[in-house]
Amino acid sequence: MQQIINFIIRNKNFLLFLLLFSFSILFTIQSHSYHKSKFINSANFLCGSIYNAANNMSAYFSLNSQNKLLSEENRRLKSLLYNLENTTEINNSDSLNKPYYFSNAQIIKNNYSAIDNVLLINKGINDSIKQDFGVASTEGIIGIVDKTSGNYATVISILNSTSSISAQLKKTNHYGTLKWDAKSPEFTQLVDIQKIAPVSVGDTIITSGRSSIFPKGIPIGTVANFELDASENYYEINVKLFNDMTNLEHVYIIENINKPEITNLLNE
Repeated sequence: MQQIINFIIRNKNFLLFLLLFSFSILFTIQSHSYHKSKFINSANFLCGSIYNAANNMSAYFSLNSQNKLLSEENRRLKSLLYNLENTTEINNSDSLNKPYYFSNAQIIKNNYSAIDNVLLINKGINDSIKQDFGVASTEGIIGIVDKTSGNYATVISILNSTSSISAQLKKTNHYGTLKWDAKSPEFTQLVDIQKIAPVSVGDTIITSGRSSIFPKGIPIGTVANFELDASENYYEINVKLFNDMTNLEHVYIIENINKPEITNLLNE
């Protein structure tokens, strides 16, 4: 307390000046409308800046929850989109007779530099994930579920020499098989496209829907270049992937509800 008193005594002239200066500013603002409006505007600007900074900080820390909400909304929209392409039946509860069910997952391990690349996702048997479920992102297909445990599953990436997925030219019904030559994570190869197909650089490649794993229409990439194979009967097409396979996180697991029925029928 004595130190405070000594400080006031030592600086009494300066403190008196500050007090009188503050009173003069206050009286000036109150007695002149121009000065008052300027003060209010400045105060509003300062408060607005503080609130904006606080809001930006709050938004930053809520990004994780917002990403989860957006991922869930995208899952629902994709389910509606691809099921609408496969059925026109809508019941009274405003839900579709869905052959495909989409669920969310996250990639927690990603290999893309080997010949046989395998991904790891944070969903498994406990989440009803099974072998041969499709995996895709907002940009396009990623691979097919291979093995599952309680809480995790491995995914055979499209960057895998054993991967084989039915794909087609978007503008026609000419389809072939999507494979990988193990050279670049940016490209895969579409083979067995008959040479009568009208192929052009820049054409979009999509899933064909001719398997029981992926619905028709999921994007894959675009035609980078193409040539005839050794027999000169089929095109070998180099496909530039929409997905950046070196930077994957949020994905969708695709279940074909009708797959067991289809498999049993084909086995008979």
